[in-house]
Amino acid sequence: MEEVKGDKYRDHIYGEGEANTVWKHGAPPNYDVVNKLFEEERTHVWEKGTLEERVQRMLKTYEMEMVHKARIQDYKTIDPDGFTFSLNGRAPLNFKQKAEIGGGYNFFLQTSLPDKLKIYDSNKETEQSSHDIFTTAFPRGFAIEVLHVYSGPPNIVYKFRHWAYMEGPFKGHAPTGKKVEFYGMAHFEVDDTWKVKKVEFFFDRGELLSGLVEGPLLKGSKPETDVTSTSCPVMKQF
Repeated sequence: MEEVKGDKYRDHIYGEGEANTVWKHGAPPNYDVVNKLFEEERTHVWEKGTLEERVQRMLKTYEMEMVHKARIQDYKTIDPDGFTFSLNGRAPLNFKQKAEIGGGYNFFLQTSLPDKLKIYDSNKETEQSSHDIFTTAFPRGFAIEVLHVYSGPPNIVYKFRHWAYMEGPFKGHAPTGKKVEFYGMAHFEVDDTWKVKKVEFFFDRGELLSGLVEGPLLKGSKPETDVTSTSCPVMKQF
């Protein structure tokens, strides 16, 4: 009998339920490399079936679907009717509005900073270009773990850690090989079947971006901004 493929930490990638799924990059994603990073450096090993393990699996699966599935009807983690997403207290957006921003990193790196102070300008990037920028900078992937769950369903509130190694260039800056990480809080409102109805994320984008511009500019590259450090008092506010 042919072995069934699977992922240790995510659901809804393989199997009969995904037979008709349309993938943005033509095929299901493979998380083997980032799973290895996750296992080597995670700070908690949650026992299977615990609230923390279930929330972490839901988070990883939700992120996988948002990044890799092309059609909302293929999503298994969200309730598309009335689904909303907000970042750092901004007005909530529905799925269509979120997609119009560019999805993925573009949504997570929104800012009200003036253009000249933006290390990364989501208004100038497409979903594909943002994907290419960060997969180039993080060739081993961008690991995530749940550190603490403060409340269970229907209003799940948790703290997370997101980390990677800058082993590729970023916006003209040479790779440093250093760990880049940030911490944040999130709220998932779910229904009785654990489908997500509302998402809220809270974190400081500067914790991520400042580490990506520490390397010198590569030959022929121009700086994206006048500011390359979160020591700027303006940067600290966003």
